[in-house]
Amino acid sequence: MSAPTHLAPRHPAAPRALRATGADARLPWWALALPALAFGLLFILLAGSGQAHAASGEGSTLVHVTERLLNAVG
Repeated sequence: MSAPTHLAPRHPAAPRALRATGADARLPWWALALPALAFGLLFILLAGSGQAHAASGEGSTLVHVTERLLNAVG
């Protein structure tokens, strides 16, 4: 006696009418938020680098933004 070789899939595919493809696909909120946040932070770093000085007593724009963010959160 031989064992069956065909196994049923663990997660059956959604019906064709419910599957989203192409322009109908929905992304989670973080799929747009994280790249936008990364772009914004890199833009701030690049914008502040034009005024870089080796031994200035003043903090960079990124430091000021981070301090304001931390003060607002905590």
